[in-house]
Amino acid sequence: MFGSDDSCYCNGPRAQQRDINRSKPSALRTQTIDDVSPRQESEALSHDISPHPSSVGSPGVASEEGSIAATSPPPQVELELFSNRFAAITAEMGEMLQRTALSTNVRERLDFSCALLDADGQLVINAPHIPVHLGALGLCVRRLREAVTMAPGDAVVSNHPGYGGSHLPDVTVVHPVFSEATGDDIEGRQLPGHRELLGYVASRAHHAEIGGCRPGSMPPDGRCLADEGVVIRPRHLVQGGEAQWAELRRVLGSGPYPSRAVAENLADLDAALAANQRGVDALQNLARRTSTATVQHFMAALRRQAAERCGAALQRLGQRHFEARQELDDGTPIQVHIAVADGRAHFDFSGSGGVHPGNLNATPAIVQSAVLYVLRLLLDEPLPLNEGLMEPVTLQVPPDCFLAPHFDDDPRRAPAVVGGNVETSQRLVDTLLLAFGLAACSQGTMNNVLFGDATFGYYETVCGGSGAGPTWHGTSAVHSHMTNTRITDSEVLEHRFPVRLERFEIRHGSGGRGRYHGGDGVVRELHFLQPVALSLLSQHRRVAPYGMAGGGDGAVGEQHILRRDGSRQDLEGMDRAELQAGDRLVLATPGGGAWGREEP
Repeated sequence: MFGSDDSCYCNGPRAQQRDINRSKPSALRTQTIDDVSPRQESEALSHDISPHPSSVGSPGVASEEGSIAATSPPPQVELELFSNRFAAITAEMGEMLQRTALSTNVRERLDFSCALLDADGQLVINAPHIPVHLGALGLCVRRLREAVTMAPGDAVVSNHPGYGGSHLPDVTVVHPVFSEATGDDIEGRQLPGHRELLGYVASRAHHAEIGGCRPGSMPPDGRCLADEGVVIRPRHLVQGGEAQWAELRRVLGSGPYPSRAVAENLADLDAALAANQRGVDALQNLARRTSTATVQHFMAALRRQAAERCGAALQRLGQRHFEARQELDDGTPIQVHIAVADGRAHFDFSGSGGVHPGNLNATPAIVQSAVLYVLRLLLDEPLPLNEGLMEPVTLQVPPDCFLAPHFDDDPRRAPAVVGGNVETSQRLVDTLLLAFGLAACSQGTMNNVLFGDATFGYYETVCGGSGAGPTWHGTSAVHSHMTNTRITDSEVLEHRFPVRLERFEIRHGSGGRGRYHGGDGVVRELHFLQPVALSLLSQHRRVAPYGMAGGGDGAVGEQHILRRDGSRQDLEGMDRAELQAGDRLVLATPGGGAWGREEP
């Protein structure tokens, strides 16, 4: 997202977001995933009805009492009602996950996502959580159901990047949802029979500790998947209604670098089960109140609507070619060529770098997430993040490049990926926005900070400046694009972890200068109270966030350690350090690029 006011990301939950870029044209306001608060379930049933007509009529839609209504609302109204019913299900799942999880990362930072998928494993709708998670969940569910049979009463778990995962800390739990009927009688009531697959519910949460050679499970110098923690291959977490906790505990405690927080892992997975079960119950209840056919019809209608609107947006672009190239701080290129014609688009990433020797390898699921996110920016209206947006789109990612590496069965021979999810995803969006000329570059990084010891791991991402656009200034101190988390409240941080927050302030002057200025980054200073291992993963430390239309670039980020003896140690964007009590980390995040030349 391009942003909100300073407070809502630095100090408050996503539910506090307000006045989000109201001066922007609607086509670019749509990139703010939560124009409606993601944490307020009641609002999920009160969205504005889209004024655009669409042929989405239902073949006899049942009322909530189970019989066909005598007077049905217009088809577009019906679609909007079901869209918000589906959205309410995922919002309830998110609320359940946050309330029942144990970890700070889920309860406080809200680093999780929930989604509803159809019987084909296609993303139908999501709560407005983390974009890099949500665009990948459809591919993940389809890969998991190929690997593991899912029956009623089952739940499947995995964090494997080769099965639609992102990186090992992001653990996905999937439940199939079955109805009790195969059809309806002439009055719309469900007939008894064998259970029919309605769809899937899925949740993905970031575990701040899941093993690896460094606390926090995101080693900046990892060279293979085994370095990054415990690999959970697709497996049943629940089978036939029986949870497989003993087996999962064994998995989490295995491998060269087992998890340092197995109890917390299991507690958060239990919360994911509770969240998914809330989704299962709600979708089954919706099918009982209406009908199985009605639910399936409107899932398909939402997908058709998304495909039609995306095709229309591409049609307005005419027949054009777009291209852009960006480089990671280490020089690895991201190259994209986009051919648009007849309402369709082909994204070709040929020319991008080969398999990365470090941890910046991404996966096709991450590439799809970035493309899906940017496609929403091209639309002139808010729509659910639905995989129908991808129907008029084809992706070409060369084999064995760092955007689609091969994963060997042995994690010691599989590429490291932990930075691909958090950093390469952001740089992919940088590149796509540059190609389409939609806005100047935002901070283009998540500024990942991790610390811990043999008993715990802590993780946070830090806000920065967003890029300006043709009619608006960038926003200071905000998370943007592929991340949508909050930062841990200072009181919670200092109560639960051996650290004191000394400073958290706007980095004035770090945004690019121009007709419309880029947003400023922040300065965050942490004072450590006991020895910890520190890890940093970031970008735009050497390559500045670009300005557009003659606007100035944003300032690059930088970080250093102030040792308790008064000495200073500068750190790279991808770096590690061993800290002692009394040492301090000072992190300065990048500013956003400006748009247009500054007027004299």
